[in-house]
Amino acid sequence: MKVTVYKSTGSWYVVQNDQGDTFNARIKGKFKIDNITSTNPIAVGDIVSTEMENELEGSLTITGIDQRRNYITRSSPHNRNQHHIVASNLDQSLLFATLREPKTSVGFIDRFLITGEAYHVPSIIVFNKSDLYKQKEHDRFAEVKETYEAIGYKVQAMSIEKNEGVEEVKSLLKDKTTLLSGHSGVGKSSFINIVFPELRLKTQNVSDWSGKGLHTTTFAEMFNLSFGGRLIDTPGIRELGLVDISRQELSHYFPEMRALINECQFNNCMHINEPGCAVKDAVNQGTIHEDRYVSYLSILDSIEVKSY
Repeated sequence: MKVTVYKSTGSWYVVQNDQGDTFNARIKGKFKIDNITSTNPIAVGDIVSTEMENELEGSLTITGIDQRRNYITRSSPHNRNQHHIVASNLDQSLLFATLREPKTSVGFIDRFLITGEAYHVPSIIVFNKSDLYKQKEHDRFAEVKETYEAIGYKVQAMSIEKNEGVEEVKSLLKDKTTLLSGHSGVGKSSFINIVFPELRLKTQNVSDWSGKGLHTTTFAEMFNLSFGGRLIDTPGIRELGLVDISRQELSHYFPEMRALINECQFNNCMHINEPGCAVKDAVNQGTIHEDRYVSYLSILDSIEVKSY
């Protein structure tokens, strides 16, 4: 029987068939997927083959996995050299960000977008807590929105507290499988409680001493939307480590840089201080936003130089 993975707790999985019947499932013995070196062999969103293990309990044994259309990965929280597949077979990813309480850095947003570009998952940025904005944040939001929309990303403001922009964000989810990500404390659980009031997910305030949100979700979990589509909730991410992206290919995941790469004088241009660099020229002319270029340099600096 083919089923879809809705929740992974590490050793057991919650799966559903096409009729909406739910089962518990587990991997029996060793389970290896060719060319996948992640810490988790099976992720939420995977379509797997199963056999009935215990008919009375309704439990299944997972015997195989269909090829993934795509997936989102991050560095493992326990080992930065290994990666953890967050979810697979996605139509889009939704990043919840905030300009206040807690503040989401541009660097974090850019790492998220790079991951989406690398794994062919379209990204949307939703800035929650717009009710907290003073003039400074309104100006900053307008600048950020202009910067990201100019390179092809959708940016949406929302206030769950004031119920502003919520319906617009919900409409983005219709008939799509969407991954919901962001720091803890940005309002993911509050948003899910609006979409699925019956779940009554726990929400917690931002930690006063750190300014960072507190974790309320432990495992990734997928939910069926009553109006069509599926939403995957993920644990709050404090840092987003990039996986398997080399220094040489990083600029390929910045759409505004990718468009100019073939115009650089050297085909191995890193866009730092090489002569005839079309990317640097675009930064100087203002057609590539300086914040994005600074973010590129910062992320480039964080990627280890591999020696062969």
